[in-house]
Amino acid sequence: MNPTISAACDSKPAQPAAWGAVMAMSLAAFALVASEFMPVSLLTPLAAELRISEGQAGQSIAISGLFALFTSLFLGSIVGRLDRKILLLGLTCLMIVSGTVAAFAPNYFLFMVGRALIGVAIGGFWSMSAATVMRLVPARDVPRALALLNGGNALATVIAAPAGSYLGAIIGWRGAFFCLVPVAAIALAWLLFSLPALRASQAPAAGGIPRLLRRPAVVLGMAAVSLLFMGQFALFTYLRPFLEGVTGVSAATLSLMLLVLGVAGFVGTTLIGAVLKDRLYRVLVAMPLAMALVAGALVAFGHSAAAVTVLLAVWGLVGTSAPVGWWTWLAQTLPGDAEAGGGLMVAVVQLAIMLGATLGGLLFDASGYRATFYLSAGLLVAAAIVALLAARSARHADS
Repeated sequence: MNPTISAACDSKPAQPAAWGAVMAMSLAAFALVASEFMPVSLLTPLAAELRISEGQAGQSIAISGLFALFTSLFLGSIVGRLDRKILLLGLTCLMIVSGTVAAFAPNYFLFMVGRALIGVAIGGFWSMSAATVMRLVPARDVPRALALLNGGNALATVIAAPAGSYLGAIIGWRGAFFCLVPVAAIALAWLLFSLPALRASQAPAAGGIPRLLRRPAVVLGMAAVSLLFMGQFALFTYLRPFLEGVTGVSAATLSLMLLVLGVAGFVGTTLIGAVLKDRLYRVLVAMPLAMALVAGALVAFGHSAAAVTVLLAVWGLVGTSAPVGWWTWLAQTLPGDAEAGGGLMVAVVQLAIMLGATLGGLLFDASGYRATFYLSAGLLVAAAIVALLAARSARHADS
């Protein structure tokens, strides 16, 4: 943890809020998330040219997640007192290198090296994001700034897959990958000129993540985050086969429904900052409950394209904005340990996504979509219950 962040959170920055820097971070987040999931829509041509199976090509997403997990856990202790502006610029440069290596990789090994590099950038960037935003704007504006930051994430989920598929058909999968390099370069230049110096005046506090896990409110909050993302990705990962096999939609309708989901997510991320200031825990409990209801309703009304479209809009509205709520929780719960807490949260989320997708896939293959969607609903209800316990623990700690 960087003690300068604690001091910044207690006294609040004297300079005006650096909204330009927050917007630059949002653009970097867009490029990161688009880079992370770009292979999803390009697996077939990628595998054909590199002479690998589509399953091997799909591992390019798993390796980025693995490196993101380890980076988020250990980056803070490695970089120590390094100026966080320099670190963010370095991670953005790494994103540029990753995209270039992946786009021009002559073989599978070098392609995976490029994907590992983007994982390092993802883990480092997101583990620092809340702590950095807390130093760029006054406390009252932190929820709005986090919503703006995550807007880049939401926008990437809207356009990354369809844009990747479209560009891949026109200029090839290599060209599609390389298209994100200029975006990352623009983000790098913007960060260079908009970010103030974010120096650490002291060494990181001892104990790091293990020290945080001795706090019941933190343990409960991280457990709720884990259950939320496990439940979300147990369902979301297998949405396409559900829409094709159960709802029976055409390829064009499928793309439209996914676009509705993405646009709703972008809207939700834009609006949620306004309701988090005074109702944080109520929102954190309500979001997984709403998603659980959607999961059950998809089973009940899965054969109706109109009903499924509406349900997916609700899922996107709530699910895509959920990380904003939990990053706001982190900023409020750990104002003096935002970097260590951010690293822990990123690791928890990455692990939860992998577990949710794996468990959902096993049930999907063994028992069909109903079992998978009911698993998702159960995990999401559990997330709401644990979030409620986290709220009570926080109130007890404050009293």
